[in-house]
Amino acid sequence: MHCPFCKATDTKVIDSRLVAEGNQVRRRRECLSCKERFTTFESAELVMPRVVKQDGTHQPFDEIKLNRSFTKALEKRPVSIEAIESAINKIKHRLRATGEREIKSLVIGEEVMQELQGLDEVAYVRFASVYRSFQDVNEFKETIDRLSRADEAVQTNEKS
Repeated sequence: MHCPFCKATDTKVIDSRLVAEGNQVRRRRECLSCKERFTTFESAELVMPRVVKQDGTHQPFDEIKLNRSFTKALEKRPVSIEAIESAINKIKHRLRATGEREIKSLVIGEEVMQELQGLDEVAYVRFASVYRSFQDVNEFKETIDRLSRADEAVQTNEKS
């Protein structure tokens, strides 16, 4: 680490501690040349995979776009911002955990649907209608029927 005061390359770490809920390391350093002290912060750089769109084009992962999808689907629904952020973080974690450098946009869409289904069924149907390009009312009905059957199965298992 270069000293920000004299630009010397020899510095020593005096103190290190975890900050930002353990996601960052704060280091107190001292320059061996000019004896000035300064603080540095170190954090892991986690690279998201590039997104391969349906038309074959590649784009960088866009968290803002992901957030917008959730916000639009959950508009006027009783879901907290914390729950939305948690769902987005789960998706990002799963995408990074694949270890892939590229990921198809369809995979991201399915991840969003999975999280929305757990957050709010109305939002799930809203998102699914756009994402899956529902053509008529029957496709809405089929999706709602599938959700109802899943809810009934969960309730039956809870009673057992």
